[in-house]
Amino acid sequence: MDNQSSDRQGRIELIATQRIGVNSELYKVVDFLNKNLKDHRLMFGLTKKEDKMVISVYEVE
Repeated sequence: MDNQSSDRQGRIELIATQRIGVNSELYKVVDFLNKNLKDHRLMFGLTKKEDKMVISVYEVE
């Protein structure tokens, strides 16, 4: 394994974010996406900021 590929391994790149209204069920959607799309090198995150939620999409290398 060369140094360049080992340097990139484990990197997470933010692809997109979207702010939406608070929905108490949204964490279930994010959990579902993470479980079913991890083999496609995608990861999803969810944060709550004030009266909004932010869903983030990442590419995992």
